[in-house]
Amino acid sequence: MKYLTAIFFALLILTTVVSAQEIPGPPQTNPVLLKGGTIHTVSGDTIEKGQLLFAEGKITAIGKKVKPLPKTKVIDVTGKHIYPGMFESHSNMGLTEISAVKATRDFSETGDINSNVKALVSVYPDNMIIPVTRANGVLFALTAPTGGIISGKSAILNLDGWTYEEMSLKDEASMQINWPSQFISPRQRARMDEKEINETKKRQAKNLQLLRKTFEDARLYHAAIDSKNSTQAYDARLDAMGSVLDGSLPVMVRADRASDIQSAIAFAVEQKIKMIILGGYDAVKCDNLLKKYDIPVIVSATHRTPRRRGDAYDAAYSLPERLRKSGIRFCISSTDKSETWNTRTLPYHAAMAVGFGLPKEEALKAVTLYPAQILGVDDRIGSLEVGKDASLIVTTGDPLETTTQTEMAFIEGRKVDLSNRHLRLHKKYQQKYRQLGKSK
Repeated sequence: MKYLTAIFFALLILTTVVSAQEIPGPPQTNPVLLKGGTIHTVSGDTIEKGQLLFAEGKITAIGKKVKPLPKTKVIDVTGKHIYPGMFESHSNMGLTEISAVKATRDFSETGDINSNVKALVSVYPDNMIIPVTRANGVLFALTAPTGGIISGKSAILNLDGWTYEEMSLKDEASMQINWPSQFISPRQRARMDEKEINETKKRQAKNLQLLRKTFEDARLYHAAIDSKNSTQAYDARLDAMGSVLDGSLPVMVRADRASDIQSAIAFAVEQKIKMIILGGYDAVKCDNLLKKYDIPVIVSATHRTPRRRGDAYDAAYSLPERLRKSGIRFCISSTDKSETWNTRTLPYHAAMAVGFGLPKEEALKAVTLYPAQILGVDDRIGSLEVGKDASLIVTTGDPLETTTQTEMAFIEGRKVDLSNRHLRLHKKYQQKYRQLGKSK
């Protein structure tokens, strides 16, 4: 029976792959001029009835009137809106597809310390979640491994390409750490006897000790490697820590409770490393520390319930505005933990924050410019500026509104195929109701 089950899932995966009809766009050959639309630069002024010219994958001119280059293809987008592509700042994009099939879940390695793991090399370009996501205007995603204490290195993807190399916007964006919490909730304590509580405390302390030892060992390892006449044996896990120790790669620490955020910041200061907080539910309680050490927060979804019984019902919805008022750098993600299947809803997480106080301009930046700044790619994406990548969307209206449709998308000047499985199913079942005479 188990062999029949394995064969069934193998056929399911094969059918999924074969049914994929989305074709990556070819490199841009001729200049393209988008004419007549409202250009939302995000970093600057909004231009009514503007023109945007891009060539060889880069934006070359923006304004009320732009002189076309030779062989320019002019596209009339009068009445439409032009925005930079949106950016999902944390996900397992390309690393997971069918949760019930282990073979399609490639985001977690065994063991506690996996600093040598690279998410990029495991990305599956034909993943069915990718076209569904970009069809709603989300053109970039940070994809990250999970599991263990140190999970490995994340990467930033352009959501279009034949191979993971083509999709890579940044091969290594952060080192992922699941903070070893020292907290035991009252609910957990109620289910434990004294022995279990003590064992849990010992395990938590051991995990934190292991994390600290890994950093100490990595420093000793790199000092030995750099010394003259070194005979130090190669260690992939410790070698991968070099970019974290020299400050060129930040660590992204998952932490929600104030006590965990505070201890994580203390660790970053002690180790002299750059840090990004992922989750940040209680981040406002640590605002002085976060501002003092300039540590940004990636809000892991606004569509989530309060963590504690006594919290306000809108604690998650209002978190972005409370962070903004506190002067903490932040951006918004759509994924709480590993729910990559709903990454397409990213703009609606930002919209929820607008409903609970966040200015609309800030909400748009929280899913475009701010994640690009936090993750160090704002020289290429996040806003519409001359010299940046021509990675943008053309929409019927405000992308934070559920009624808005993304009609065109370009990534580095390549026109993106916006067809996807959801659209095909929509068209299929339209035909069903037409055949029944219940729809026109």
